[in-house]
Amino acid sequence: MTKSKIIVAIDGYSSCGKSTIAKALAKYAGYTYVDTGAMYRAVALYALRNNLQSSLFNLQSSISNIEISFALQPDGTQHTILNGEDVESQIRTLEVGNMASQISPIREVREFLVAQQQAMGKNKGIVMDGRDIGTVVFPNAELKLFLTASPEVRAQRRYDELVGKGEHPVFAEVLADVNDRDYRDTHRAESPLRQADDAVVIDNSNLTPDEQMKKIIDIFNSKI
Repeated sequence: MTKSKIIVAIDGYSSCGKSTIAKALAKYAGYTYVDTGAMYRAVALYALRNNLQSSLFNLQSSISNIEISFALQPDGTQHTILNGEDVESQIRTLEVGNMASQISPIREVREFLVAQQQAMGKNKGIVMDGRDIGTVVFPNAELKLFLTASPEVRAQRRYDELVGKGEHPVFAEVLADVNDRDYRDTHRAESPLRQADDAVVIDNSNLTPDEQMKKIIDIFNSKI
């Protein structure tokens, strides 16, 4: 008997490894993975490139000019495409991340991207991660996960990631950025980050990637 496909919604704080887990679970299940954070980062990059960050009106009026898609690479990774251009590396900077956090509360931006995200999940068999997937995008998702970890652990992960890219971050600044993003994400007026009532909470502060993945696969298998 073929098992029915479900929607998996993964929410949580920044630098909790949501994308890594979502990609791995999608691969395990044979599902489609959608990185919603990359979608907001793509809009942020568009705003920065077009000097729209100081004018919310101009950004709102330009939103229809933005086309976002994903392209699967030969190595199995997924790159973000903005208006036909591969911008995967450009959207992963701190500057773009900060801008994404600033533009994400804008109603028009959220409505534009949420509509796209919901369309992507129409046929289920999808794993999507972000800040409001289980509360706004797919409130009826069959499986909701909420990832968390201490700010210090998440800052260290982000610090190590930036160093690995050849950058020279200051840990105190990275930690401050993590705390600032947490505050903005949880206090914004539009779709703030919060744990869905029926979400399974996973604190991965002290879990190895393998331990976390085993736990999540067990949860997923129990749902299907």
